[in-house]
Amino acid sequence: MKKRYVYINDNDLSEDLYCDNRISNRKYTFLNFLPKNLSEQFSRFMNQYFLLIACLQLWSLITPVNPASTWGPLLFIFAVSATKEAWDDYNRYLSDKFANEKQVWVVKQGVKTHIQAQEVHVGNIVWLRENDEVPCDLVLIGTSDPQGTCYIETAALDGETDLKMRVIPSACMGLVPELLHKIKGVIECPSPDKDIRRFDANMRLFPPFIDNDLCPLTINNTLLQSCYLRNTEWACGVAVYTGNETKLGMSRGIPEPKLTAMDAMIDKLTGAIFLFQIVVVIVLGISGNVWKDSEARKQWYVLYPNEGPWYELLVIPLRFELLCSIMIPISIKVSLDLVKSMYAKFIDWDKEMYDQQTDTPALAANTAISEDLGQVEYILTDKTGTLTENRMIFKKCCINGIFYGNESGDALTDVELLNAVDSHNPDVIRFLTVMAICNTVIPMKRKSGTILYKAQSQDEDALVNAAAQLHMVFLNKNANVLEVNFNGVILKYEVLDTLEFTSDRKRMSVVVKDCQNEKIFLLSKGADETILPCASSGQQIRTLTEAVEQYAQLGLRTLCMAWRELREDEYHEWSLMFKEANSTLVDREWKLAEVCQRLEHDLVILGVSAIEDRLQDGVPETIETLRNAGINFWMLTGDKQNTAIQIALLCNFISPEPKGQLLLINGKTEDEVSRSLERVLLTMRITSSEPKDVAFVVDGWALEIALKHYRRAFTELAILSRTAICCRVTPSQKAQLVELLKSCDYRTLAIGDGGNDVRMIQTADIGVGISGREGMQAARAADYSIGKFRFLKRLILVHGRYSYNRTAFLSQYSFYKSLLICFIQILYLRDQFVQFCESDGIQRLLHQYSCFSQCAG
Repeated sequence: MKKRYVYINDNDLSEDLYCDNRISNRKYTFLNFLPKNLSEQFSRFMNQYFLLIACLQLWSLITPVNPASTWGPLLFIFAVSATKEAWDDYNRYLSDKFANEKQVWVVKQGVKTHIQAQEVHVGNIVWLRENDEVPCDLVLIGTSDPQGTCYIETAALDGETDLKMRVIPSACMGLVPELLHKIKGVIECPSPDKDIRRFDANMRLFPPFIDNDLCPLTINNTLLQSCYLRNTEWACGVAVYTGNETKLGMSRGIPEPKLTAMDAMIDKLTGAIFLFQIVVVIVLGISGNVWKDSEARKQWYVLYPNEGPWYELLVIPLRFELLCSIMIPISIKVSLDLVKSMYAKFIDWDKEMYDQQTDTPALAANTAISEDLGQVEYILTDKTGTLTENRMIFKKCCINGIFYGNESGDALTDVELLNAVDSHNPDVIRFLTVMAICNTVIPMKRKSGTILYKAQSQDEDALVNAAAQLHMVFLNKNANVLEVNFNGVILKYEVLDTLEFTSDRKRMSVVVKDCQNEKIFLLSKGADETILPCASSGQQIRTLTEAVEQYAQLGLRTLCMAWRELREDEYHEWSLMFKEANSTLVDREWKLAEVCQRLEHDLVILGVSAIEDRLQDGVPETIETLRNAGINFWMLTGDKQNTAIQIALLCNFISPEPKGQLLLINGKTEDEVSRSLERVLLTMRITSSEPKDVAFVVDGWALEIALKHYRRAFTELAILSRTAICCRVTPSQKAQLVELLKSCDYRTLAIGDGGNDVRMIQTADIGVGISGREGMQAARAADYSIGKFRFLKRLILVHGRYSYNRTAFLSQYSFYKSLLICFIQILYLRDQFVQFCESDGIQRLLHQYSCFSQCAG
């Protein structure tokens, strides 16, 4: 892995090595605009054909018309497209110019100086004030907070509106602002990449600031470009990535244009008409040359010379080529571009697709593919936040084998649980403690005195609020010290280490020291398949397993809570390994996971929480209507199998038994998956049920094996089944499934609301993003964005259908008109030639035919 060495506050060493902070999102430059734009336009066969005809018309010997009649429209078409591209690029230039000329504070030679953002270089110390935008990627080295923390808003980066906390590295703790102006050191970091959730680097400060100790850096020590500093008086950081090499800059780019089914068909039709045209031209050309050699030279009025140039045989065929060129209408491109722009505006203006609750209108970001909405065959949808509201509510729990909330339907009002809290039941207290502090939540006090929790996850928000309602109130987070109010008693915990959640680990843990008794505890929460296997050998987990199954049957999201006490020597030994893994630049994530596994074992499983994520309004009706229209549905979710199946039943994905049938594909090995896949395929082939009532269910592990080793069989299964539920899938697997269906020549639409759906949305023929509670990443990456899932019905059945019908009619009319006019000429020539062969008045016909040929010349 390539590395970058950033020398802090040393302009001479870094300025010449790396680019400045000038941002450029332009697609073209002044010099490459014309060749690059023309190259893109001539990549389509239709434009190449028009250019060929226009060039032939420059030859005065063969053209029947003034060349301006073709060159004029052709240049107009190219000029319109080029002007549109130039205008879009000019707007990007203005946006870049505005960002580049913003004023920022940097430290130069120990003094804060005002400069333009584009003049910032790697290694500069950038000074930010509250509500300032971060101009480039910084490593945080100082803040106004004595504990070294600051808060940032990342909505412009990932769409998440909740504030996130960032902390200065341990090496910079205690440095006063005067010393920060003079700080010297080096940061060893990887080459620029676009992963906004990862930054594996090390910092070494030079004496006298610290005695060359190596300090590991993570994404929590960074301020990324386009974030905003909030609730912090000031902060400063070292520029490590600038300009288009920032993480945001690396992820920018203009997406490749998508070719619709209609455009592909028009290109194929143009090619077919061209081949037919060649046949007609060859036949007429041969007939014309035969007549010329046998009869025309004998007639005094034709004036053909006895001997002509070498290219004489090409003259008549090329004349007929120009006469037949109107078979392919040159006006169709401009007409389609104009009407497609209007289709997009119809979507933007549709008041019936306006979500009043979130003040979100429908938006067509891609104006070129509206007719494809009427051609959709498969819809691949996320579950959480797309079909559901992503508004989590704590409903039930099972603690130490006792179920709470089963009778009342709400654990927060369950008298038995409230009594257990009042009586200080130790298992219940530990369970609530894990709910309250095993998270990344930031508590913020309002002016009214109430506490507002800023959470990066809706699950964590639900758990912390539920714990507060049960008198375990998370009050304050002061650096590494957490304050919790339990029944009027203030409890303090010091966070020693945080074992962060990853999609592979599917759990998070914190190591805390109880400030009341100095004991060290490991608190963990996560998915059942990652927590329950870590249970201590003597603990019975059968009741907890049954609880997970029961809650999943109700469509609830489950999390398991666990803890264990750590010996001090055990923790210190592990802490050294954790620090070492945290300092490596190569495979840091894998090494951290391995070290975390050394601590997360022999856990005491405290219980299971169950969180409800309600269906959005109108989801079942929308899915039923679209299925009746012949559209197939696949659900791709990271949730567990039982929860996904229950949600699928609730929203009419599948019919309940006996009408419906679910076929499960499970297995951890190739043999198990192979047998399961063969069984499901056999059942699918011979089933007597209607195709729409048969669905297969596959989890991420089995899916990975099937796509890698049994792709052909899985593809056959995908074709046979109209409905699929894919559980525990990763973002890359979602994109692979879209590619699989596209490879079978199906038109796919992917819809989601979170950052984990972006790859799926960008891979599909049509991407639809929902402006949801997980942020705006999906909506920004999509071709269309809507406020709620139910608007998908109108988007497809109204706008898609009308757009397709109108585009088809316009295309057919354009070709019909042109072919009709051209065939009139062809039939006239045929009739005249037949009369020439049969009539006694051959001289008269020769004269007419010669006049026509001369007219063509």
